[in-house]
Amino acid sequence: MNNPDAEIIRKISNLPSLSAVVTELLTTIENEEVDFDIIAKKISHDQALTAKTLRLANSSFYGMQHKINSIQEAIAILGFRSVKTLITTTAITGSFAKPGNSQLNFNSFWRHSIATAVCAKQLATLVKANQDYAFTAGLLHDIGKLVLATQFSEQYEQVMQLRIERDCYIEEAESEIMSTDHSDVGRILTEHWKFPEDMQQAVANHHNQDQSAETMLTSIVHIADIIAHALDLSGDEEELVPVIGVSAWEKLNLTDETLTHVFKNTEKQFEEFCQILIG
Repeated sequence: MNNPDAEIIRKISNLPSLSAVVTELLTTIENEEVDFDIIAKKISHDQALTAKTLRLANSSFYGMQHKINSIQEAIAILGFRSVKTLITTTAITGSFAKPGNSQLNFNSFWRHSIATAVCAKQLATLVKANQDYAFTAGLLHDIGKLVLATQFSEQYEQVMQLRIERDCYIEEAESEIMSTDHSDVGRILTEHWKFPEDMQQAVANHHNQDQSAETMLTSIVHIADIIAHALDLSGDEEELVPVIGVSAWEKLNLTDETLTHVFKNTEKQFEEFCQILIG
């Protein structure tokens, strides 16, 4: 691509936007002073979005003692921030059609993204960071791959072939063939979707090994991505585990005991999320 960012921006502008209610939720992501009833009613008009959101709310991830039957009830029990995360998650995973002519494995892609999101939430809990931000940023971290695979399918075929031939990281093959990589494309997409700046930064820098100047959220997503790869939850036989950034690792200050806890909970919770979100 002669001017990759310009072409990517043009392609992204042609992608289906997130639904109006999700866009509205994103604009209120830091604002708890909103009318929950109005938001809940708007969400309820989208039956598919509502059904999947309630399945997530009733999953073992939240450990509810009784079934949640409405968006209003979910907000009352789980809190508005958690419900925003569930709705956004549902919208994101439904935003791209399965690429029919691509070597990119759609299920493997989402399995890894979900595993990273679940792991990021676990890590955020340990370091007392925003769990919902961490989950969403983890889910989004590789979203640029879907843009490249669906909007530049022929070139991305070359990327996948080069990755296999050289046994290299996918971002290295992307940079050589396309003069950009999925992290940069993810930054452009999350900016287009108006996600908060720190989420954009986490997506853009999740492969950055020198994260001394980066945010805690970026470090969380960086480590969660590596753990998800190491646990081999995607089912991708060509998967390579990225190199850990020392500064990010030190910033999280994980012990062997807490790391074992993260491993177990990620493996335990992620499969149910996959069943709900991608079938």
